[in-house]
Parts: sequence; structure tokens; C-alpha cells
Amino acid sequence: MTTTEREDIRAAIDRLLAGTPLRSDGALTVVSLAVEASVKRHVLTHRHTDLKDEFYARIRAQGHTPTSELALRQELVALEEKFNEAREELKALRETNETYARIVNLLATENEQLKHVASRALPSVTSIHTNRASPANDAGSA
Repeated sequence: MTTTEREDIRAAIDRLLAGTPLRSDGALTVVSLAVEASVKRHVLTHRHTDLKDEFYARIRAQGHTPTSELALRQELVALEEKFNEAREELKALRETNETYARIVNLLATENEQLKHVASRALPSVTSIHTNRASPANDAGSA
């Protein structure tokens, strides 16, 4: 446990609470605090529990959310709306795809039925042979 590590964590707490993160996304979480302080999360949750508790106490005492976190929350809402729109579009496309699959299946069945009916309805084709003279014989007789 070094003094520098504790100073880095305290400086990171101050930056996060001021809404001026340097290394993290600015969220008021232990994970963001660890990133901001350049320490591993378990260092905060196991070695410097007093600083973690101080961080949460200062968040509660501050009573407002930093600008960076508000921006992230707004972005989250926008992305959730976009995701829901995409989900609805996907649902509509799947329904359309199922409709087209049924139509193709019906048309294929009707096509097979028509082929069967047509093959029975057509009379046999009979070749007509005539005894015409070949073109070579016609040229010689002229």
C-alpha cells in the first residue's frame, strides 16, 4: 500500500465528482474510479475500502449528478430508443418474410398442379412425314 496510490485514488475521486474525468467515462462507479485512478478494481474493493466508502459518501453528499454522467445517461436513453425501433423493424421484417415464404410455397404448389393438369390435357404430338423431293433432285430436273 503506497501513499501515491491513495493520492491517485483521492485525485480521481475529486475529478469524477467535479465531472472532469481524464481516463474514465465519468460514471460515478467503483469501476470508473478504478480506471480514473489507474488501479485495478479489486484494489479499491479490498485494499482501500475506506476510500471506496468515502467516494460513495461524497456522491451522496454532493446530491447532484456530474455533467459527464448526465450526457452518458442521455446517450443511453437515445440508444435504447434506437434499439427498440430496430427491434420493431426486425419484427415487421420477420412477419413480412413469413408472408412471402407462404406465398412462394402456395405459388410453387399451384405451379406443380398446373403442370400436372397441362400434361394430361395436351394431346400427343404426331409427326407428319411427307414424301417431298429433296432439293438436290428439284435442281437437277429443272
